[in-house]
Amino acid sequence: MSIRREWIEREGEVAVIRQCALAGVARSGVYARSMADVVSELDQILLALIDAEYTRHPFDGSRRMVVFLKTQGHAVNRKRVQRLMGILGLAGMALGPATSQSHPEHPVYPYLLRGVEVTRPNQVWSTDITYIRLAHGFAYLVAIVDWYARRVLAWRLSNTLDAGFCVDCLEDALRAPRRPRDLGQSLPERRMV
Repeated sequence: MSIRREWIEREGEVAVIRQCALAGVARSGVYARSMADVVSELDQILLALIDAEYTRHPFDGSRRMVVFLKTQGHAVNRKRVQRLMGILGLAGMALGPATSQSHPEHPVYPYLLRGVEVTRPNQVWSTDITYIRLAHGFAYLVAIVDWYARRVLAWRLSNTLDAGFCVDCLEDALRAPRRPRDLGQSLPERRMV
């Protein structure tokens, strides 16, 4: 049946109604199939716009996203935007109920660097993980930075978000030889003669 639907030419010399009668295909199947293609293409465009806007403004919910899409020339309702945001796994960053109440048995860890002045290399390191959007997925980047030198000591890129590449990055940073220039220490000044 689907092979016969492909015989129908929407822009042909013979009317679609006559082609459907000759091929023994219902007209509704011909029109419904083409409308589904248009909707999926439009949904793909909307998904890309929503994803890009959410990256810029992650606090926007479906209401603001509807307003944004209207400025881009796409008049869509809120329910459609909610459905598309659900496909992407996105939600506005509005606070949920009782999010500031911690569990009484959960330990509170103090911020150990409060009041600490970073005055020498290797005193404080930090790490960060971020993602890089690719055409078909994500790449994950981890970096270890020396706060004093403000230099990247080691970094790794991975296509999966597992702990292995983070541990490799830390081991590489610990193994790397440290030269004074790498650690932010200034070289002796040259005097002009």
